[in-house]
Amino acid sequence: MAVYNTMSDSANTAVRAFLTKVGEYYLGHSFNTGSGKGKALWFSIRDEDFEGCCAYCGEKSDQLQIEHVLMFNRTEFGLHHPGNIIPCCKRCNKRERLRDKAYCSWEQHLVKVCESRGEISKIKGRKQKILGNFKKHKYPELNVNEKNAIGVIASSLYENIKTESEKSLNLYKQLDKAFVQ
Repeated sequence: MAVYNTMSDSANTAVRAFLTKVGEYYLGHSFNTGSGKGKALWFSIRDEDFEGCCAYCGEKSDQLQIEHVLMFNRTEFGLHHPGNIIPCCKRCNKRERLRDKAYCSWEQHLVKVCESRGEISKIKGRKQKILGNFKKHKYPELNVNEKNAIGVIASSLYENIKTESEKSLNLYKQLDKAFVQ
């Protein structure tokens, strides 16, 4: 539940909806992890492929969340696709930002989590399991042009939604001034 909604929230939601549809385009069918076959596939990834354990720290939990390995946003534009989702505990589902304000990669995050737990020897195996999920579920290997096209569209969509939201607010203010006040 959001405590405070911003114009950026609606823009980010639009970008995630776009990335969901691109993921479904490559997958060839709907991938709704909240119901039906998509939910069953998510449970299979969580419970069978990762044995009910967080992909980063390895702890078993019945409260695992969906983590998009390639982040589901306008800068990393990871697709909502079975190959790009892994189970993650709440504690591990927070990536730190780097000096340039970008989020660290999933590989950097995995190393950080394992190092903080004194489990450096587990990095390679956990990384292989995550990479295996990309391969098993045939996550599309996008070429540079495809990635650039998705990035351009996602950025444009984000900016357009923010602009339309601001225009709507300004229109409301004008209508309020003309008809209400």
